[in-house]
Amino acid sequence: MTGSLSAVGYGLAAIGPGIGVGIIFAAYIQATARQPESARLTQQWVWIGFAVVEALALLGIAFGFVFK
Repeated sequence: MTGSLSAVGYGLAAIGPGIGVGIIFAAYIQATARQPESARLTQQWVWIGFAVVEALALLGIAFGFVFK
């Protein structure tokens, strides 16, 4: 078997943030559908949550390079 095992590890680590981003935006769409007037109020929390979840994906790729 040839190749880098850290690439496989990052692929597995990217599953969690991918699911997290899907849950965040699904919850935002559902909240906006229920109360459209609160869309601008909750939109800032969506972007903050998105940034935090994506930071986990960036940490995963960084650790893949560090512990290579």
